[in-house]
Amino acid sequence: MIPMQHFLVLSGILFSLGVYGVLARRSAVLILMAVELMLQAVSINFIAFAVYLAPDAFVGLIFAVFVITVAAAEVGLLLAIVLRIFRNQATANVDEVDVMRW
Repeated sequence: MIPMQHFLVLSGILFSLGVYGVLARRSAVLILMAVELMLQAVSINFIAFAVYLAPDAFVGLIFAVFVITVAAAEVGLLLAIVLRIFRNQATANVDEVDVMRW
């Protein structure tokens, strides 16, 4: 069996890469992908702790499925917003989109 520390290190690395992606990227689509990476790191933590603390209960899996569902809804909504901004201002760069008027 794989030790829990491996999962926590993997989750920490994924979350750190997501934070770096949010802070360093300019494109809204790449920022959205970095946020999704951070949410998947949280899901890995939920599952790792659930298996470690209560292997017979499905609490961690239920939370992970909930996080994945919320992430899918978030992607759909934010991608629609990004496409609308791209149509109106011809850019998906978050630095150039500073006015929230149509």
